[in-house]
Amino acid sequence: MKALKNMYLKYRHGIPLLVYMVIYLTWFTWLEDRNRRNYSVIHVPIDDYIPFCEIFVVPYFLWFAYVAAVVVFLFFKSRQEFYKSCAFLFTGMTIFLIISTLWPNGHHLRLAQMPRDNIFTQAVSFLWGIDTPTNIWPSIHVYNSMGAHFAVMHSAALENKKGLRIASGILALSIILSTMFIKQHSAFDVVTGIVLGAVMYTLVYKRDAILAARMQRKMKKGIST
Repeated sequence: MKALKNMYLKYRHGIPLLVYMVIYLTWFTWLEDRNRRNYSVIHVPIDDYIPFCEIFVVPYFLWFAYVAAVVVFLFFKSRQEFYKSCAFLFTGMTIFLIISTLWPNGHHLRLAQMPRDNIFTQAVSFLWGIDTPTNIWPSIHVYNSMGAHFAVMHSAALENKKGLRIASGILALSIILSTMFIKQHSAFDVVTGIVLGAVMYTLVYKRDAILAARMQRKMKKGIST
């Protein structure tokens, strides 16, 4: 019993993650079923100029392992960094769910027929078969890729792992591009996902530094007067 209690006390910070994932997956599954029948179409002119490039299905699928690996790593390495990462991810994912609930959205960018037959186009066909072209704004693939990379860049344990940090940035960028090249998202979803990620980066990772700078300026102003 004592061993179980110690394990609980050591890893109880993972409970909110498990609870949130149950809520998110339940909510998202309901949206996928409801919104496939009636939704507003998202489309911007640049979408028509973005080519279909099936090889980008590789980084698209790597997203699942990438985000999960970062969260699990932080879970065991740093409780504070884990909480920050979860705050970033949960906030954006919740905003996405609320938007999709209040304003069902989707796109008509998928190809009627694959231009080629290879392992990558087959993977894209499989993806399209299990994932509807709805609930796309803002792109969670984009937002969570940014969140995972920000967590890597702010991890004390990875501070001197330059190669890993560069690889993380390349993978995150590849995932962001993949959402457009395999016609999973409109460029609009991608840009707004990036904007949301930038805002949340300031609130989650830069807030303390900004507040400290403001406090320092106030103190200097008070001394000078």
